[in-house]
Amino acid sequence: MQEQPYRLLLVLLETPGEVVSREELRSRLWSGDTFVDFDGSLRVAVRKLREALDDNAEDPRYIETLPKRGYRFLVPEVRRTDAPPEIAEPNDDLERLKTHASAVATRQSHKSLLKYGIAAVAVFILTTGGVFFWQQRTQAKSLTDKDVLVLADFANLTGDPVFDNALRRGLEVQLEQSPYLNLLSEDRIHHTLRLMDQPPGTQVTGQVAREVCVRTGTSAVLEGSIQNVGTRYVLNLRATNCHTGNVLDQEQTQVASKDEVLEAITRMARDFRKRVGESRTTLQKHNVPLAEATTASIEALKSYSLGLEAAASKTEGASIPYFKHAVELDPKFAMAYAYLGLMYGSSGSSELATLNIRKAYELADRVSENERFFISAYYYGRAAGNQEKARQICEEWAETYPGDPIPHAFLAGFIYPALANYDKAIEEARKGMEIAPDKGFFYVFLGANSLYAGRPTGSEEALRRASERELETVKLLLVQYDLAFLKDDRGGMQQAVKAAQGKPDSMDWMADRQAFSLAYAGQLQKARVLSRQATQLAQQQGDRERAAQFTVRSALWEAFFGNVREAKQGAASALGLVSNREVEYGAAIVSGLAGDSRQAQALADHLESGFPEDTSIRFSYLPVIHAILALNRGDPAGAIHALEAAIPYELGSPRCAVVGFYGSLYPILFRGEAYLAAGKGPEAAREYQRLIDHRGIMIGDPVSVLARYGLARSYALSGDASNARSQYKEFLALWKEADLDLPVLQKARAELTELH
Repeated sequence: MQEQPYRLLLVLLETPGEVVSREELRSRLWSGDTFVDFDGSLRVAVRKLREALDDNAEDPRYIETLPKRGYRFLVPEVRRTDAPPEIAEPNDDLERLKTHASAVATRQSHKSLLKYGIAAVAVFILTTGGVFFWQQRTQAKSLTDKDVLVLADFANLTGDPVFDNALRRGLEVQLEQSPYLNLLSEDRIHHTLRLMDQPPGTQVTGQVAREVCVRTGTSAVLEGSIQNVGTRYVLNLRATNCHTGNVLDQEQTQVASKDEVLEAITRMARDFRKRVGESRTTLQKHNVPLAEATTASIEALKSYSLGLEAAASKTEGASIPYFKHAVELDPKFAMAYAYLGLMYGSSGSSELATLNIRKAYELADRVSENERFFISAYYYGRAAGNQEKARQICEEWAETYPGDPIPHAFLAGFIYPALANYDKAIEEARKGMEIAPDKGFFYVFLGANSLYAGRPTGSEEALRRASERELETVKLLLVQYDLAFLKDDRGGMQQAVKAAQGKPDSMDWMADRQAFSLAYAGQLQKARVLSRQATQLAQQQGDRERAAQFTVRSALWEAFFGNVREAKQGAASALGLVSNREVEYGAAIVSGLAGDSRQAQALADHLESGFPEDTSIRFSYLPVIHAILALNRGDPAGAIHALEAAIPYELGSPRCAVVGFYGSLYPILFRGEAYLAAGKGPEAAREYQRLIDHRGIMIGDPVSVLARYGLARSYALSGDASNARSQYKEFLALWKEADLDLPVLQKARAELTELH
């Protein structure tokens, strides 16, 4: 406690329960010749004293304000004693406080108050203690909500490896509950260590932690340690200004057993938040104990921590075994299930992502407020598929925790794209980049959404900025490939392919990307080879879902291009690998195009009954399947009517496009087919022109090439032979090297001949 608040405490303790007037406080705290802003200085002294006592002006336990009169200490009786009460453990803090109190009292000639002050402070300290727990702390210098902290690794001096990683992560979990504090992201720490030429696995402690702090322009380093003292454990926590070296705050806690360590971390985090200036309101609202917010198992927490580190420094796939082990150790570990779901989803395993986030959602009563936001948003976005609900949660989450980048990642990555709002998706990606400039997925989201919005310069910016920060992910390579494809830059496409070679997590995606570009050019024989290669690579990595996505997309090419037998075989193979929402949707389209309406209807019924809230299913999958079934019945008007449900989000990117790169704009494509079947050429031409105008949204889907062919047929149906011939020639030029046996190619050539 600073001197002035301490002197104020001594004055109030002189007459406990009685009012001390403002005039008396002026004379006792400031000499007559001292020039001071009395009102302001007194308010500050009272506020700091209340903070030290954990008191509240609105609901006081110790110090009551009497407006225009003064203040009163509410304790009706103060124990008077010349010696501290007997305690089980010696407390060096008490002796230091005695010495400090004596010096203050002597300087102020208030020797009679010393007993009051020592006793009051001693009682206050000792009430926080007990047989197995004591604390020592210094008064924290306030940090603001603009300051950023580097959370260093805990120094484990016990020799017990169970504490490695676990305690730092536990402290991080507790501090991240605070809307007030900002921690430097794991990605930023790893990126800075690379710039410092530090080898992988370097412990962020001591001078390394301080250099990370200085290089990133953050405010302070928060360091912890644990060591044995006999059979007990002593934990230390210290915050240091990395620019001046000044200690801002420190605290020490002792516990009797390993089982009490996580509880001690909870207390230390809470007290640190209190001392650095966080409000009582947010502390009460966002302060779930670690055992409830995360896990009571140190071993599970360690595995969870290793998973987060692997996700930050390696790949999504590398983190999955750690999260799986964490939930094996603690089957009620909600956040481990949530991150397991997120990692599966990021790597293309939709069904596994859904299963794990559902489990996390079932356990959400055991988590903190910010973890509940995470789980709820991902549950509604992934498992339930209700993107409007997910959007509402993420917007509230971002407002409550403005320093958390993840709500912006969800909004930019799959929520706003599904809702056809690419401008907002780009905006959220940029917000995320400001908060966490070393998280590669924000550059992916900026690049991909810029392509969808028809702004290739935004994609170029994303790739350039990611390169400047030396960020490398497979999804960035896909953005690079897609941008080069749109610009017809064969050299740029080959560069991306070359960069993926030798990287198991990238090679299957890139083989699939090459297959797409070949299929787009009508070279299905070559595309099949690369698609099978992509499928095999995914299976070798144990990712059956991604293999199924590659397989069903290949089946869709065959169906759209007229190869019915190959299409049916591909759909059956995909369903044999895995049966998730996206694979079932692709298989339903294939079945419908191949004339198997019964199979298509069965898959549609399963999707509708299983996922009644899902935005992609309600506004994209079902309208498209129902339109195909109506066309099979010879009912184009019914197809057009079925597709009305898709209108709100038909320019969006449904989940199948996000995880499998097919299905975008299919409602527009089949509306064009329905208008053709109804003999409405101008209306059909309008729909196909929309596909051409939004080519970037269908990137990765070879079906987009059929927009030219559809536009040619629309002009021919309208009697506009000149424009029809022009569009047929455009289509045939794109397919100048196409396989000659493709049914759709043969049909287009025959129709062009008839026009002549």
